[in-house]
Amino acid sequence: MNINIICIGKLKEKYWEAAVGEYLKRLGPYCNVRIFELKESRLPSNPSLADEQKVKEEEGEAILRKINDNDYVISLEINGEELSSTELAERIKKTAFEKSTVDFVIGGSLGLSEKVSKRADMRFSFGKITLPHQLARVVLIEQIYRVFKINNNEKYHK
Repeated sequence: MNINIICIGKLKEKYWEAAVGEYLKRLGPYCNVRIFELKESRLPSNPSLADEQKVKEEEGEAILRKINDNDYVISLEINGEELSSTELAERIKKTAFEKSTVDFVIGGSLGLSEKVSKRADMRFSFGKITLPHQLARVVLIEQIYRVFKINNNEKYHK
């Protein structure tokens, strides 16, 4: 299975890079993971709602260019569906029979455009809390690793 993590912005701190690197190494035997770090659009100082909408749309178009028509797309959204790790593992297992590539999408600081949200096959949430998108990436990649451990009936700490 191929997993793409499509996200706005780069990891800026070494500790986030180290955490992601560790989970990428652990995921090696299970799947092929690629991370696409897309450029953040610039907001003017004191942005209007129209400025913010324009940024979301620009970032959304960049995200959509990375998604293939036959990919299964899971967007991370605060209003998405909340699932346990086991429930997420079951969804990924079912998806693996139909699609060879799963794209996880993490928006920038303003979230995702409506077009990206509509393109998503599944909208997923870590809950109602707000996470910095760099931390969300670390949590996501850990959950992907946990999914593969669950689906392979292997032990992993709870």
